[in-house]
Amino acid sequence: MSTNASLGQLGEKAAEAYLVTHGYQVLQRNYRYKRAEVDLVVLKERFLVLVEVKTRSSRQYGFPEEAVSPRKQEMLFLAAEELVQQLDWQHEVRFDIVSIFWHPTSPDILHIEDAFH
Repeated sequence: MSTNASLGQLGEKAAEAYLVTHGYQVLQRNYRYKRAEVDLVVLKERFLVLVEVKTRSSRQYGFPEEAVSPRKQEMLFLAAEELVQQLDWQHEVRFDIVSIFWHPTSPDILHIEDAFH
């Protein structure tokens, strides 16, 4: 497995732990629909939240959250539409980003709620 993939998996686990400690319930990990993949699907109160996790070990290429491209956002919208139908979800849907700057001893986690619409 590549270093980037390993770092990504570490970031997703850290993001999940962070969200759970903040009252979110994990429904699915790595949800896939067609070409779309959602890192985490979580619930909090009346919100179905699709979470994109971005992890970096350096700021050489900018902040992790800046890597969520318009194309990735489109894919998340596509996945959300399918998921809402599958679950017959009747409440709010939100898109969050969990941005992680990885330090092995203590990663810096930034949770951006309602990151885009």
